[in-house]
Amino acid sequence: MNKTQNYRVCVIGAGVAGLSSARYLKQEGISFTVLECTQYVGGTWRYDPRVGYDENGLLLHTSMYKHLRTNLPKPTMELNGFRLPKDLPSYPSGELYCDYLNSFTKYFDLEKHIRFLHQVVSITRLENTWNVKHKHVVTGEEFEEDYEYVIVGTGHHSKPHRPVIPGEDLFEGTIIHSHDYRVPDPYAKRRVLTIGAGPSGKDISLFIAEVAIRLLHSHHSQSPTSTPFPDHYVNKPDVKEFRKNGVVFVDGSFEEVDDVIYCTGYDFNYPFLDGSCGLAISTDSVTPLYKHVVNINEPTMLIVGLVVKACVVTAIDAQARYAVALIKGAFTLPSKEVMMAEWRAHAESLREEGRPLSHLHHLGDKEDEYYAELTKESGISRVPPVVSKIRNYDDIRAKPHNLYTYRNYEYIVVDDNKFTRRLEDKILA
Repeated sequence: MNKTQNYRVCVIGAGVAGLSSARYLKQEGISFTVLECTQYVGGTWRYDPRVGYDENGLLLHTSMYKHLRTNLPKPTMELNGFRLPKDLPSYPSGELYCDYLNSFTKYFDLEKHIRFLHQVVSITRLENTWNVKHKHVVTGEEFEEDYEYVIVGTGHHSKPHRPVIPGEDLFEGTIIHSHDYRVPDPYAKRRVLTIGAGPSGKDISLFIAEVAIRLLHSHHSQSPTSTPFPDHYVNKPDVKEFRKNGVVFVDGSFEEVDDVIYCTGYDFNYPFLDGSCGLAISTDSVTPLYKHVVNINEPTMLIVGLVVKACVVTAIDAQARYAVALIKGAFTLPSKEVMMAEWRAHAESLREEGRPLSHLHHLGDKEDEYYAELTKESGISRVPPVVSKIRNYDDIRAKPHNLYTYRNYEYIVVDDNKFTRRLEDKILA
C-alpha cells in the first residue's frame, strides 16, 4: 500500500487552485477534503450581481463583473487535459469560463469531496499535523480536524487594496473599489475617474467610457499603446488629492468628478493562518516559499495560485501537479537550508534589478523557465513553451496595439513551440 493513502489532505477553496489540486489528489488515490465557504465552485470566476455580503453574512469574495471576458486566449486558460469547448470564442466570457469550471468539477466527480458552506477559522501547526478549525456558515456548527498536509488555494483577488489619497473624506461623489463594480449602467452621463491600469482598470475604463460623458483614467503605466480611445476618454497621471467636487492630479491639473473607481488590485489575505504556520504575510507577498509553492518553514503546507504576470490558470495547474507529486512521494525536497538559499537569491536578484519585494511572485519573462524547473524537480509533465510565447505575444504586441480589438483573434497551437494567430469568425457581440 502506498504510504500516501494514509495521508489526509485539506484543500482550502474550490476555485481554480482548489479544484485543480482536488483533481490530482483524487487521481492519486490520496484522501482529501475541500473546504469551501460558499455553496458554489468557481471562486472569483463566479458572477454575483450583489456587492458587500452574501445571504449568509459573509463578505462576497468574487470580483467578477458582468461583461468580463478573459484577458488571455483559450490555449493559456485550459486546465491540463481538459479542453475548453471548441465553440467558445477565443477569449470567453467570465460566465462561460465559470461553466467550464463547473463542467470540470462534474467530469472529475469532485463535488462529493467538497464541504460547501464551511468557512476555515484557523489552521495551526501541531507536532506532526495541521489542526484545521472550520464552521458551517449557516448553522454555526464548529468542526476541528487534523491533516498531514494543507493546500491553500484561496487565491488573492478578494480583499481590495485601497490607496490612501488625501482629502478622500471631503469628496462628495461616490467611491468604490473595482471589487464592487458589476455593470456600467450607474455611470451613464456622469464624469467618472478610474484609478489603475491593470487588466480590470483597462477593462472597466473602456466599459464606462461607452456610457459616461467623460472618463478620466489615472495611472502611471509606461506601456505604449496605439488604442484609438474616444475623445472623452482622457489619460491622466496619479491623483494628488481629492477636493469636494473633484480631484487634483500630480501635474497640478484639476478635474470635476462625480464618481471614482479604484482599480488598484488586491491584498494577499490569509486570516486563518496563525504564527505557527511559519509564514510572513504582507499585502503583496507570502514568504518564504520554495518554487512559489512550498512553505519552507513547514513544507507540508503548500500554497497554490500566488504567481502573477503569467498564464495564471496554466501556472496553477502545474503547481497543483507539483504539490500532489510531492505529497505522493514522487520526489524529495532539498534541505531547508538549500530551499532558503534559493529563495534569498531570488529576493536579492530583485533588489539588484531595482525591483520591490512586491514582485516576488512575478514570473514575467521567466515563466517558461519556471515550468521547466517544476518538471525537472518533480517529474510532472512539462508545460509546452508555446503557452508562455502566446502570453508574451498577447501582452507585448496584441494588447498595446488595440485594447478594443485584441480579443477578436484566435490563437492556434501548431506544436509545443509554435502558434499561429488569425482573426476569429465567432466574435462576441
